[in-house]
Amino acid sequence: MFDVKQLSRSVKGLIVLVTGAASGMGRATAHVFAGEGAKVAVTDFDAGGAAKVAGEITEGGGAARAWKLDVAHRDEIDTVISDVAAHFGALDVIVNNAGISVRVAVDDPTYDEAWTSGLAIMLTAHQRIIRAALPHLRRSQCPRIVNIASTEALGATALHSPYSAAKAGVTGLTRSLAVELGREGITVNCICPGPIRTAITERIPEEHKTIYAKRRTALGRYGLPEEVAHMTLSVCLPAASYLTGAVIPVDGGLMARNA
Repeated sequence: MFDVKQLSRSVKGLIVLVTGAASGMGRATAHVFAGEGAKVAVTDFDAGGAAKVAGEITEGGGAARAWKLDVAHRDEIDTVISDVAAHFGALDVIVNNAGISVRVAVDDPTYDEAWTSGLAIMLTAHQRIIRAALPHLRRSQCPRIVNIASTEALGATALHSPYSAAKAGVTGLTRSLAVELGREGITVNCICPGPIRTAITERIPEEHKTIYAKRRTALGRYGLPEEVAHMTLSVCLPAASYLTGAVIPVDGGLMARNA
């Protein structure tokens, strides 16, 4: 009979970097980690928004600092990663959350622009951030990488092909890096949110959201950013050390429902 080992379910003291953290799921993720005792680097293209979120956390007794980060620029990524590690003394967790809404027809004259920006922000940036953080993650006792994709990676919607392609790429990047980095104890997992109440979905009329959620999801409602953030936290626990390469829908049962 083997003893049952007591594995830690605490992220207290871990240094967590969240991109796109000024609003929505990124903001919720920063708050959830800070609420559990982690020290959070709140990064976003919107410097004022990032500073506001960091202020919310510190006013609530948590530990956070804001950095402006445009993930489309390699130089900014390298600088911010170095600054975060220097400020906190380490870097344990990367949450690649930053994204944009891309809706365009394949024959639209702006398609190439939408494709380039979509992949730059939602796929290329992920690997650049991971590569910049890797030397620090290799020194961590609990190295975790979480890539935020979407259920659009698992089932597509018309007029979203740049978005869907980028998010599908994220799932492939996740699995490949999980295999490549696994022997070093670095876990790499992917969260695929479904319909979530964020600034992007706020413009959808409430009536339409209700109809869609009841028709498509098992739970019959839109999710909250906090519900995604708690799954992100879960895969970063020290106790989650054997979970890697996973692609996890947080979608209220959208992908499980057949009709």
